[in-house]
Amino acid sequence: MKIELSAIFRKAQGTGASRRLRKSGRVPGIVYGGVEPTLIDLDHNNLYHSLRKEAFHASILTLDIDGKKEPVLLRDFQMHPFRQQVQHIDFQRVEANKKIHMKVPLHFINADISPGVKLNGGIISHVMNDLNVACLPADLPEFIEVDLSTLALNHSVHVSDLKLPKGVEAAGIHIGDAVVATVQVPRGAIEAEALAAAEAAAASAGDGKAAAKPAAKSK
Repeated sequence: MKIELSAIFRKAQGTGASRRLRKSGRVPGIVYGGVEPTLIDLDHNNLYHSLRKEAFHASILTLDIDGKKEPVLLRDFQMHPFRQQVQHIDFQRVEANKKIHMKVPLHFINADISPGVKLNGGIISHVMNDLNVACLPADLPEFIEVDLSTLALNHSVHVSDLKLPKGVEAAGIHIGDAVVATVQVPRGAIEAEALAAAEAAAASAGDGKAAAKPAAKSK
């Protein structure tokens, strides 16, 4: 998905200047990496709605600054503590021949036909919701699918089980051993089963005592 944003160069700096920008419906920002950092500002409403899209957080964006376009990544943004207002945003320039590190969202599919769910009534638990990857900008995926169709009860999907797109690798030490998702019997069902077993054992013990008790002698 191609996402493009428009911005303008920002000359004024400081808290007061940023406050005035926000009051006028603009958001102060910065673009860094490769060359000198560039101060910019963007339309608040367009940016706010863009931030609500998942792809905006894991895609190469095209930033148009006064007519000059360059590829960037979203690196950080700050929101107002209690208002729906973007306070500041950071972008990083990317170079086509240099690998980038990025968090990519995970999309879980086929949970309903997982043997652990369909046959055993298990519950899927998502241990990870995104994955740190390393790749060239052109290879960056919008998301990575996690297929749960063969996941059995009390088993897990690990990062090493994922089918990553060509040119994309998981980033991090021992990341392959990390658990992505698991399927287990709900805790309530386990407790109910344990309680039923305890009651059955108690009833069995009671029947045994009754059978062992000698009959009373008649006078």
